[in-house]
Amino acid sequence: MSREILINVTPAETRVALVENGVPQEIEIERNEQRGLVGNIYKGRVVRVLPGMQAAFIDIGMERAGFLHVDDLITAEPVGSRDIRRELREGGELLVQVLKDPIAAKGARLTAKLSVSSRYLVSMIDSDHIGISQRIEDEAERERLRTLLAAGLATIEQPQRPQGFILRTAAEGASGDDIRADLLFLDRLWSHLQEAAKHHQAPGCVHGDLPLYKRVLRDMAGPMVERILVDSREVFESLREFAVKFSPEIAELLEHYPGERPLFYLHGVEDEIARALQRRVDLKSGGYLVVDQTEAMTTIDVNTGGYVGHRTLAETVFKTNLEAAAAIARQLRMRNLGGIIIIDFIDMHDSEHQRQVLRALEKGLERDRVKTTFSGVTELGLVQLTRKRTNLSLQHLLCEPCPTCAGRGAVKSAQTVSYEVLREVLRSARAYESKTFRVLAAQVVIDRLLDEDSAQVSDLELFIDRTIEFRVENIYSQEQFDIIPV
Repeated sequence: MSREILINVTPAETRVALVENGVPQEIEIERNEQRGLVGNIYKGRVVRVLPGMQAAFIDIGMERAGFLHVDDLITAEPVGSRDIRRELREGGELLVQVLKDPIAAKGARLTAKLSVSSRYLVSMIDSDHIGISQRIEDEAERERLRTLLAAGLATIEQPQRPQGFILRTAAEGASGDDIRADLLFLDRLWSHLQEAAKHHQAPGCVHGDLPLYKRVLRDMAGPMVERILVDSREVFESLREFAVKFSPEIAELLEHYPGERPLFYLHGVEDEIARALQRRVDLKSGGYLVVDQTEAMTTIDVNTGGYVGHRTLAETVFKTNLEAAAAIARQLRMRNLGGIIIIDFIDMHDSEHQRQVLRALEKGLERDRVKTTFSGVTELGLVQLTRKRTNLSLQHLLCEPCPTCAGRGAVKSAQTVSYEVLREVLRSARAYESKTFRVLAAQVVIDRLLDEDSAQVSDLELFIDRTIEFRVENIYSQEQFDIIPV
């Protein structure tokens, strides 16, 4: 499988696309005015302790206070006997790290268990845990990495506070010198953080994570990536300097793209972004998916659509579900959907068909960098899974609630609005003594009042003994109208 990373840079935002076999699979966008907070470390102030929830709100200098649960505090007490009132007091200060960006009305999710990342390692303060990415499956390689990490730790001065480490997926195949260089980098970073924390006033940011175009080299540039195209000369030079210092093997993959045609258009990424914002996803067979995001969860419905197959109904359903499983795995990555996800596949009565569809979904998600957990099939035959949510989905990042429907995804019909107009005219006639009432509304509503509902309008005029006039307002949405006494 060939992989390419495309980096598109403009003064306002940076966009990154991961392309596999010529097809975009992941999109990340970072706007300069709205840089994500995940990974940032803040010196925060406790503004409220909630004993009932065993949580606290921490002011980190943002519009909304962050949320910290007692399980995310560093304490020697057993999980079941922890009491946040023994750990935090209102007005107190502590270092916290952002786990999840603020979403809608929710503040950032915080943790006091701090960690920082390098190319191959994640370092965790006040921990003695040594772990290895589950994506490194070869046991011999896992043991080799444990040995290299132990050897590297033995050559550097140990900090006063305990440190734990996780070897990242990118560490597969890394040399002892690579691991030691990362350990030295992380050691210097922790020293810098501790010194900065002493001089920072709360609330305030002590350490900000790398910008997106540099995080790409750390998080996405795996061994299967063949090249990294950058359409900005300035960012290309900055990345090359960064790569030579921290990841020399990646420096060779970097290429500057100077072409006149925009990079994302050339590789079809713009079209894929547009499709990822649509509710309906068409399948090649003629079936389709319907993706609905809500605050609580995301639901995905599978339909056969125009696909009728060539054999039995069971075979048609099975093939549609198989294709849908692969498409769903890709849509989760493209749209960056997180939290609870419910999938309603077309009902299958053959248990072997069910097993194969679930396996196809799992296989499609194996390449996903974000942790996904299957919770099995419910009694209603729904497949439920959870995908770790760290930042906004593509829709929430690029879109806003519709001003016409207020985010409902539907508007009142012209018939409904027409009847509301008639009721409001009757109410106004009882409240005002004007001889005429002028109705201002959208074209489709006025058309309805003068056509299908003209008899009701005539009856209402006779009943109130007043004249009703109509005027089209082109700037009004379908739900808007005004009744003006003249």
